[in-house]
Amino acid sequence: MRIQLSDHFTYKRLIRFSISTVFMLICTSLYSIVDGFFVSNFVGKQPFAAVNLIMPVIMGVSTFGFMIGTGGSAIVSIALGEKKPKQANEYFSMMICAAAVLGIVLGIAGFAFAENISKLLGASGELLDYCTLYGKILFLSTPFFMLQVVFQSFFIVAEKPVLSLKINIIAGITNGILDFLFIAVFRWGLAGAAAATMIGQILGSVIPVFYFVKENDSLLQLKPPRFYGKVFLKACANGSSEMVTNLSASLVNILYNFQLMNLAGEDGVAAYGIIMYVNFIFTAVFIGYSVGTAPVISYHFGAGNFNELKNLFRKSLVLMSAGGVLLTVAAELLSTPLVKIFASYDADLFQLTCYGFRLYSLAFLIMGINIWGSSFFTALNNGGISALISFMRTLVFQIAAILVMPIIWGVNGIWLSIVAAEVFAVAVVGVCFFALKNKYHYM
Repeated sequence: MRIQLSDHFTYKRLIRFSISTVFMLICTSLYSIVDGFFVSNFVGKQPFAAVNLIMPVIMGVSTFGFMIGTGGSAIVSIALGEKKPKQANEYFSMMICAAAVLGIVLGIAGFAFAENISKLLGASGELLDYCTLYGKILFLSTPFFMLQVVFQSFFIVAEKPVLSLKINIIAGITNGILDFLFIAVFRWGLAGAAAATMIGQILGSVIPVFYFVKENDSLLQLKPPRFYGKVFLKACANGSSEMVTNLSASLVNILYNFQLMNLAGEDGVAAYGIIMYVNFIFTAVFIGYSVGTAPVISYHFGAGNFNELKNLFRKSLVLMSAGGVLLTVAAELLSTPLVKIFASYDADLFQLTCYGFRLYSLAFLIMGINIWGSSFFTALNNGGISALISFMRTLVFQIAAILVMPIIWGVNGIWLSIVAAEVFAVAVVGVCFFALKNKYHYM
C-alpha cells in the first residue's frame, strides 16, 4: 500500500517509508566504495591514496546539490502541505534547472584547476599526476552528480522513494560492472575508475529527468521553469546546513589527511580512506532516515498538524538512539572483514586500519541523533538553527579535536577526534530542541 506524506506514521510506517532512501544512499556511496576496492586491489596503493586525497574536494563541490535538494524539498513539501500543488511544481522545476546550471559552472572550474587543487593538497610527483587525472574526469561529471543528489530528495517529496532506489541501484550496478571491465579487464587504471563513476552518475541523473518531464502519477512534474528569486535564496539558506555538513566534512577530511601524512605517511592516508569507505555504509542509515523523513515533517508542519509532528519527533529520537547502538555493535564486530576488502594485500595497512576503525566507530552511538537533529530543523524551514548545528558539529568541534587530540594521543587521537566532536554536538542539539519546542510544538 502506498504511503502518503499526509498519513499518520507508526514505527513500522516510518521505517518502510525511509528504508528506500537508506538503501538509495548506500547505493550512491558505492560509487566511491567500488572505485576504492578496484583501485586499491588492482591499481596500487599510491593511486588509491590519490583518490582519497582529491575525493574530499570533489565531494565538497557537490555539496551545492545537497543544499538545493534538501532546502528546496522542504519548501516544496510545505507548499504541498498548504494545498498549493501548482506552486510546488513551479518551485520544483526551478530547483532542478538551477542545480543543472550551477553544476556546469562548478564542473568547468574544477576541471580547469584540478592540477592546482592537487598541489594545494600536498600532492607531488606521480601522486600529483594521479590526483589530477582522477579529479579532471570527476569534475566533468559534477552537473550529473549534483542532479542525482537533488533528485534523491525530490523523489521522496513525490512519494516515490522506491523508484529512486531502483534508479540508484541501476546506476550503482552499472558503475560496479564498468569498474570491473575498465580496471580489472581492460587495465585502464585510475582513468577507468573515474570513467565508470561518471557513467553511473549520468544514468542516475538522466533517468529521473525523463520520468519527471512526462506525465506521471507522482506529486511532482517538471514544467517550463520560472525563477522565484526569494524562494530560491530561501531554499539555499534553508539547505545551507546540509551544504555546511558536506563541505565541512570535505575540509575536515583534508585536515585529517594532512595530520595523517605527518604522523603515519601514505599508509595513514590510505587507512583513513578505507575507514571513510566503510563509514559511508553506516552513516547512510542515519542520513537516509533523515532525508527520507524530512518531507513528512515539512508536510505536517505546513499543514499545522502538530500532534503528528510530536509523534514524528518522539519516534525518530527512539529510532536514531536504537540505531546508534546497533550500528556501533555491528561496526565493532565486522571491522576485520570490512577492512579486509580493501587492505588484505598489506598487513601493516590492514592492522592500522582495523584499529583505527574500532576507535572511530564509537561515534556511531550518538551520531544519528546529531544528523537527524540538523535535518529536523531544515524540514521545519529553519535553516539557521540547522546550519548552526552542522557548523559546530562538522567543522568547529572536529577541527578543534583533530588539532588538539593528536598532540596528546598521537595517531589514536586522530581516530578519536570524531567521537569527541559528536559528544559536544549532541549537547548543542539538545539545547536547540528544548529552546525551540514552544515555537514549533514538537514536544
